[in-house]
Amino acid sequence: MQRRLLLTLALAGAAGIAAAQTPLRVITHESFDLPAPLLAQFEREAGVKLQLIKGGDAGEMLNRLILTRAKPIADVAFGIDNALLPRAQQAGVFDAYEGPAAKRAAVAPLGAGVVPVDLGYVTLNIDKAWFAQKGLALPASLDDLARPAYKDLLVVQHPGTSSPGQAFLQATIAGLGEEAAFAWWAQMRANGVKVAKGWSEAYYTDFTRNGGTRPIVVSYATSPAAEVFYSKTPLTESPTANLFLRGGVYRQVEGVALVKGGNPAVREAAGRFIEFLRSAAVQQALQTHMWMYPAEPGVARAELLQRHAAEPTRFDNPAAEPASTALRAWQDRWVKTVLR
Repeated sequence: MQRRLLLTLALAGAAGIAAAQTPLRVITHESFDLPAPLLAQFEREAGVKLQLIKGGDAGEMLNRLILTRAKPIADVAFGIDNALLPRAQQAGVFDAYEGPAAKRAAVAPLGAGVVPVDLGYVTLNIDKAWFAQKGLALPASLDDLARPAYKDLLVVQHPGTSSPGQAFLQATIAGLGEEAAFAWWAQMRANGVKVAKGWSEAYYTDFTRNGGTRPIVVSYATSPAAEVFYSKTPLTESPTANLFLRGGVYRQVEGVALVKGGNPAVREAAGRFIEFLRSAAVQQALQTHMWMYPAEPGVARAELLQRHAAEPTRFDNPAAEPASTALRAWQDRWVKTVLR
């Protein structure tokens, strides 16, 4: 009897060690960034090692999850937003999470067992110095951008590979109406709009602030604050500014979810990671690391965001989240209108 008990304890201990050695695989978009001490604290408290997998832009990340459904490459996914969620739901890549964070109120909801973590506003950013040097007035509407004076000035992201690209497309449809939106996109093609694969390429390669040729870029309402934060010389004013134009502002809500078919040995740790992302410490940190607003109600806004990243008073999201079929139809129509 004693030998059997010792054997049982030994097996249980071995299983515990094996579970502790099994990493928690978290796939994220390329902009995921939290302080290393916070991540290390989570690992200590959860008794698990994090394996962060950067999956490219959120659209690329979702593509990877869909392509690897038969043999999932992650246990948790962070960065799926309301623009991409219908496609993720149709593909069946997530399991619903029903822990405390899923039941608490959030500044903006996601639903379907995906827990909101942060939110932001996809919008147009401009390079203030470029416009001042050229003596060109800022566009006051999307229609202005289709005028000859603004030819070859705008870079956007592809809605099939980029969540900001998908969000901006939806904003144009919600703000202008579907037919008017695609008429505008056709005008923008003629007026030299450039299409980048993802946000990083558009912002860090094509935007004039970073050596590119395009002084207008689809980015985020918090980007001007990030410019101040990362400047090598102290700044009192951001070198970039937001253009909150009708049809050009989309409220993006990012969430975290359990990956269907993830390793059951780390499922408890996966749930703890979801709760961790809604903790006060993470919600405070993400504001000046991922440059998003917190989804947890009552979390104070970072001073830098208060000074340089005021939220828009209106945004242009569809009245109801469009189904995956609608998103695919819009995306296909966009490709035909802008690229073919």
